[in-house]
Amino acid sequence: MKFSIITVNYNHRDGLRKTIQSVINQTFTDFEYIIIDGGSEDGSVGVIREYSDKITYWVSERDKGIYNGMNKGIVQAKGTYVNFMNAGDVFYSNDILEKVNRLMDDSDFVIGKDFNQNPKTGEVFTTILPTRISMAAFYMWTLPHQSAFIRRSLFNNSPYDESLRIVADWKFYLDKIVYEGKTIQLLDMPICNREQEGVSTSQASKTIEERHRVLSGLLPPGIHKDYETLAKLDRSTLYKLLNLLDNEKSRKWIIYFIKVLNKIIPSKSEL
Repeated sequence: MKFSIITVNYNHRDGLRKTIQSVINQTFTDFEYIIIDGGSEDGSVGVIREYSDKITYWVSERDKGIYNGMNKGIVQAKGTYVNFMNAGDVFYSNDILEKVNRLMDDSDFVIGKDFNQNPKTGEVFTTILPTRISMAAFYMWTLPHQSAFIRRSLFNNSPYDESLRIVADWKFYLDKIVYEGKTIQLLDMPICNREQEGVSTSQASKTIEERHRVLSGLLPPGIHKDYETLAKLDRSTLYKLLNLLDNEKSRKWIIYFIKVLNKIIPSKSEL
């Protein structure tokens, strides 16, 4: 079996229905569908039962949070790759799994873009993917989770860290891609139409605190400070800068302009 699609839900009945319909209407059918419900009391279980003939496995019981739910889903998964399409999120189109299956190579991670629309302003944007995968890509940011297809065997003996409430998926990327050197393929196309106001969006300060705690345990203080300085650039600018620095001709021009700016802009000691 190629894919295991896992949906975690808690008291999000309407979003769950949208997600289920998005999954079961896929034109590619070599997948199983797993739903882990955290003991919802809003009618979500009724929605699951309504589509139970299309669901490979489901359970509704109290859990210890979203990553505990994801880990429960992973235990049940039998596909080569797992994808987490949680309640409220939907595949970008009905033929996405078909397209991914056709384009993907044998990488450990196959990751596309999230499509986002601000419900208040109507502004539309998609994920900015890095031009290269390195520590800089993960220091303050992450790669899409809903738009990722992850080799299931990577979770053997290393499930999501349930001590983290918001950034365990980011830490998993960090461990596997940066530290263990697992392979990754980036797809320049949207995979998921992501629901806004998710946990990491609504608890931004908690997200930063958890990431800082993880990084402080992984990086020596001096390296931590270097990446903290780089992170003052916005994501798009940082990715472009790193790409330019890899080119010898561009690098010489950047060094030249920095020297010019250094002469024009006074240092702190001169202010």
